[in-house]
Amino acid sequence: MLQPPLIVLMTDFGLQDTFVGVMKGVIATICREARVIDLTHAISPQNVRQAAFHLERSIGYFPDETIFVCVVDPGVGTTRRAIAVEAGPCRFIAPDNGLLTPVFERWPIARCHELTNTNYHLPDKSATFHGRDLFSPAAAHLASAVPLEAFGPVIPLAECAQIKLLRNRPLADGKGWQGEVITTDHFGNLITTLEASLISDGGNWRVTVGSTAPLSILTTYGEAEPGQPLAYIGSSGTIEIAIRNGNASAELGVGEGGKVKIVLSNERLFSDRSDRSD
Repeated sequence: MLQPPLIVLMTDFGLQDTFVGVMKGVIATICREARVIDLTHAISPQNVRQAAFHLERSIGYFPDETIFVCVVDPGVGTTRRAIAVEAGPCRFIAPDNGLLTPVFERWPIARCHELTNTNYHLPDKSATFHGRDLFSPAAAHLASAVPLEAFGPVIPLAECAQIKLLRNRPLADGKGWQGEVITTDHFGNLITTLEASLISDGGNWRVTVGSTAPLSILTTYGEAEPGQPLAYIGSSGTIEIAIRNGNASAELGVGEGGKVKIVLSNERLFSDRSDRSD
């Protein structure tokens, strides 16, 4: 059975204003049959790196032909380009500000076009709401089978903006890594840039963040006492820090950008691994 087109929205707009609802209204006006899923609208304002992190870890849970509309756009209204990308089995619409870096890294032969054809914009485009006037119409027209090349000229991927996503660094003594908190979730858990693969050798690792004592890496929240902090491998595949039945960010005084370390507590040195930049 033929499935309706699927559009996934990710923004930093929040839900207290009408922005997200209006975007959905524009999509429905152009492509009534499209299904729309909200990935999140709680990206921290203007936090392009955080948006790229969440996009990278979400793509694989959606079916082929999904259209991702990613609007975290501190350069809205400036000369920054708006782009549509066909990469692997999916398509992406976003500002050209590095948000799609993980897409370009995963699919280096992706096709990219600039969204310059005003036939696929709303008339009287605002300088501050391209989510409504540019990105949503493009997604809806793409879902209506408008070919990618109709939206505007080709842009070589080498000319698209890319950013460094993760900043994990080996410690000077060669016994661990330093990363950072990339985001906090609804529960106040600290989601870090430290990939689980960094500790896959089974060593006796400890996690330090803020003023807490070093934390062992547990499997799940129930292994800690209520009110106690713990570290674990989260569902996104990175190390997270939580307080059982509490809010780690608030109680530990650590938020986005906070420094986190994993340290090997025995004498066996970890093997030489290159710094992650994806």
